[in-house]
Amino acid sequence: MAMDVQRDPAILKRKKQRQMVLGFLGVVALVLISAWVMNLKPAAPIVDANAAWTGTVVRGPLVREVKGSGTLVPEDIRWITSTTQGRVERIVLQPGSIVTPDSVILQLSNPDLQQQVTAAELGWRSAEAALLNRKAQLSTERLQLETGVANAKSDLEQQELQYAADLELSKIGLFAALQLKQSEARVNRAKNNLTLEENRLAMNLEVAGSQIAPQESDVTRLRADFELRKRNLSDLSVKAGMTGVLQVVPVEVGQQVGGGTNLARVADPSSLKAQIRVSETQTRDVRVGQTAVIDTRNGKVKGIVARIDPAAQNGTVGVDVTLLGALPQGARPDLSVDGTIELERLDNVLKVQRPSFSQENATIQLYRLGADGEAVRTRVTLGLSSVAEVVVVEGLNEGDEVILSDMSAYEAFDRVRIGGR
Repeated sequence: MAMDVQRDPAILKRKKQRQMVLGFLGVVALVLISAWVMNLKPAAPIVDANAAWTGTVVRGPLVREVKGSGTLVPEDIRWITSTTQGRVERIVLQPGSIVTPDSVILQLSNPDLQQQVTAAELGWRSAEAALLNRKAQLSTERLQLETGVANAKSDLEQQELQYAADLELSKIGLFAALQLKQSEARVNRAKNNLTLEENRLAMNLEVAGSQIAPQESDVTRLRADFELRKRNLSDLSVKAGMTGVLQVVPVEVGQQVGGGTNLARVADPSSLKAQIRVSETQTRDVRVGQTAVIDTRNGKVKGIVARIDPAAQNGTVGVDVTLLGALPQGARPDLSVDGTIELERLDNVLKVQRPSFSQENATIQLYRLGADGEAVRTRVTLGLSSVAEVVVVEGLNEGDEVILSDMSAYEAFDRVRIGGR
């Protein structure tokens, strides 16, 4: 029969102490492992290398530019309007036709206008005949008065000669004193008569102009009315009035048009300018006189900013560019073009290609690439910008490589990794 052996209490005590130490060490290890795991950074998400567009910060000159799109338009455009109402009888030329100043584009009709021209001519001719008749009457009166003056002068000369003879006879006692006085009186009467006739002639000459002035005014007015109606009648044959290309004929045969209606548009295709529209936010630095380059997609030509619209439309501002060089082959009115306007040149600045959705003079978040292939989100302050580049004010150094493409899908992560790096 087996007997139980009593264990040494010292052994049991050492075993219990060993178990307590191991348990304590296990707890410490568990705490350390937990702390280490908690301090581990989450794995950085991987960005497809094909979707990540990157750029390097460099130092050098920056040409500030703005771009816009538009069309080529003629500098000399003329709308031909109707001078009177009428009916479109015939469209002689179609858009695209080459025209000269005497080219007839449309033929209008207005029977009432022909009658008005005839009546206006009769009124003018009648007033002109009455004026000529009145001038003839005044001329006759003036001749009669001039004859009276001449007769008075002749009578005065005769009386003066007679008085001189009577005076000589009186000196030698052959002529009575009474008779001499009578001769002297006849001389004075002849002088008075001459003065009266001269005054009558002078008064006639003075008032003659005022007597015919109203009739002359009527003749001038009636003639102007006749010329206007005659010109309106001639304008029923609508002419181009300039050399160029017929662009638009916005009326149809049989249509009734009133005075001032646009009938046709003619442009000179040999002198074109570019009308481009630039984003309203980019036009604050655009000035008249700045240089520009117009791309017709078949060649480029330099130009000068000639005019800036005072108001914006749909978020864009119109800018007129006068072209300086010869136009590329195929350039024509309404051709779509792209324009680049040079604002200024900055020397020795820190710059980078313009990130997506960036604005100048703003602070944004960019991912800066490190040597380990990870990109860390960095606060970057931008300055003045151009079409493709922007000045780096703060946050990056020369040689830094940053992700420029849209990273809004990763805004929850401070670090990302580019696939393949």
